Amino acid sequence: MKLQELSSFIQARSNVSPRRLAAPGPGRDELEQLLTLAAAAPDHGQLAPWRFVLVPMSARDRLADAFGLALLGRDPQASEEEVGRAREKAWRAPTLLIAILRTGGDADPRIPALERAVSFGAAIQNVLLGAQAMGYGTGLTSGKAMPSAPLRELCSLAPEEHAVCCINIGTAVAARAARTNRRQPSDILSELAPRRVLQAA
Repeated sequence: MKLQELSSFIQARSNVSPRRLAAPGPGRDELEQLLTLAAAAPDHGQLAPWRFVLVPMSARDRLADAFGLALLGRDPQASEEEVGRAREKAWRAPTLLIAILRTGGDADPRIPALERAVSFGAAIQNVLLGAQAMGYGTGLTSGKAMPSAPLRELCSLAPEEHAVCCINIGTAVAARAARTNRRQPSDILSELAPRRVLQAA
């Protein structure tokens, strides 16, 4: 693939709301290919500081329960309608992965949490681009339920693990206009000036 083709492909990626993702999603073989791409992300020290939890449709009721309980934990006065809306989020995309980052708790504390987060983000981007190449739409979602005790229990998180976001994958049911407001190179680059040499008086 030439650079221009790669550039066009990457810039064509856009976030698709889970509400606009319908079946089919990736099959088991395709999902394995996506996880193979994730595993190719940069990983200093080969710590593998991230993992994914697949929530199949047969287990979405458990995720819905966690979302509902998380809301009630934040707001015990939440109405049945509000709890219902929180629970409904579990059922939207045909394929749903919970992305989990491990920030410590292993034998190499020299690699800081922020550096692990770089690997985590690269793994997620590889999944998103791989799914796009397969013809699927993707969307990342997060929210206040992610760090909640019900979700931590659902995902069997260790103390140093954090559920960061959900990766939603499926068939986009409506076309979306290409994003036109991406930042330009000049917006994201600064250049370090050479050291000034003091002239002798």
